Amino acid sequence: VQLQASGGGLVQAGGSLRLSCAASGITFSSYTMGWFRQAPGKEREFVASISRYGGITDYPDSVKGRFTASRDNAKNTVYLQMNSLKPEDTAVYYCAARFLSYSGTSEIERYNYWGLGTLVTVSS
Repeated sequence: VQLQASGGGLVQAGGSLRLSCAASGITFSSYTMGWFRQAPGKEREFVASISRYGGITDYPDSVKGRFTASRDNAKNTVYLQMNSLKPEDTAVYYCAARFLSYSGTSEIERYNYWGLGTLVTVSS
């Protein structure tokens, strides 16, 4: 199983980035997908989740209204559109896959597979 995240980079505050996560080795539509991030010196935190066919998404208050998760099951890819970026959004962003269930999608331990992460740096 591989989850390959890409799309990170350096952006100014107020700017936008779109992250992608391409999955292989799994039946993609059988997996709830999540996005998490980890800033230096901090714990990994939940950023977004999207149900198997994209009908349900969830976000913490810190990114709600700015970040949007979507997925294309035909391409085995999940996306995270990030707008109005803030310096505090700087982190390594990880995608994760969880088999079937959507409950508790903000909980790290619920996920079966993780990608290696992509770095997002937001300058002030």
